[in-house]
Amino acid sequence: MLERQEYLNRLIRWRERQLIKVVTGVRRCGKSTLFLLYIDYLKETGVAEEQIVFINLEDVDNEHLLDYKTLHTYVKERLCKNKYTYVFIDEVQKCLHYEKTVDSLFIKENVDVYITGSNAHMLSGELATLLSGRYVEIRMLPLSFAEYLMFIGNEKGKSGLCEIRSHFTNYIQYGSFPYVAALQNDKSIIKDYIDGIYNTILLKDVATREGITDVSVLENIVKFLCSSIGSPISAKKISDVINASGRKISVNTVECYLRALVDSFLFYKANRFDIKGKQNLKTLGKYYIVDTGLRDILVSSSSMNLGHLLENIVYLELIRRGCKVHIGKLAEKEIDFVASNAGETIYYQVSASTLDDNTLKRELEPLQKISDNHPKYLLTLDEYMPSANYDGIRKVSVLDWLLRDCN
Repeated sequence: MLERQEYLNRLIRWRERQLIKVVTGVRRCGKSTLFLLYIDYLKETGVAEEQIVFINLEDVDNEHLLDYKTLHTYVKERLCKNKYTYVFIDEVQKCLHYEKTVDSLFIKENVDVYITGSNAHMLSGELATLLSGRYVEIRMLPLSFAEYLMFIGNEKGKSGLCEIRSHFTNYIQYGSFPYVAALQNDKSIIKDYIDGIYNTILLKDVATREGITDVSVLENIVKFLCSSIGSPISAKKISDVINASGRKISVNTVECYLRALVDSFLFYKANRFDIKGKQNLKTLGKYYIVDTGLRDILVSSSSMNLGHLLENIVYLELIRRGCKVHIGKLAEKEIDFVASNAGETIYYQVSASTLDDNTLKRELEPLQKISDNHPKYLLTLDEYMPSANYDGIRKVSVLDWLLRDCN
């Protein structure tokens, strides 16, 4: 197990504070492993074995704990007196009314509670109501490109640019789930593994949870989103496309399915933001998939648009860095990303290449029309002239940007 230090540090920072630590994220992104790494850290700092209670509710051996009263009794019987007990409940949403158990444990003295979940819905219902202001969410994603290089033993500084570019090609094609990096580009095994993740998410985290019986329509929506990364999407447009194919689905149903796909962390939605009017817009947002390797198995490689896949990767990286991300609208122009973090706003345009003068002009124009003085970046894969400055707009190699700890 290789440490994902950023997430581990967040857990360490919140240790023994009066907050429930909630780790959320798509299946197989490393939530369970993070708990195991953190438990190792606790033991290294002197925490005894009996002070740690770890329960994985996906383990068949723990099926009897899917009743919240039984779960509560099980944990309560293992609490230590006069010293902290660290309680870890993995995939807590599998326990019906789990929020009652979590709330009860939270109010007990010297109990430090950590839970994981693979569905955002867990924080939009009773748990949020019961624990308003008493929990902190740590949103976990699959590997960043920097982490991916570490996983395969090719940190920046140990590899040349050509080798890093080759790894980046694999990162785009095969994706960034931690176990995929360990498989070292074994195509057939990777495909089977990612297929398994996708089917589990679709059936368990979306269809079963939402009571969706027509899974084929749900899959059509997923494939439509995968084919439309980087393009504005509306529920009506999806409904029209599916209805034209002979299947019937209402706009309201499409909206429900889209919400379920976002709740399962399979997709992330970026809404539009009117830069001049300083207001969020409700229509024509964009959807980005949590892992480009998932997209690769769902749509044909011939439909791959490198610029849009690059845009997807930049979006996820901005989320990892703690940014709130919107699509920028300025009159008839569009800025790929408006990223806000700690009171700072940064604008980003993303393009596979801007060596063509017309492409460069098209990418720069929206940024040039922004009248404020917030930083502006153009991220590209260009090897020739990877960096430049156009009246304050910085052109930067996207690989350099992904591999450094700054904006």
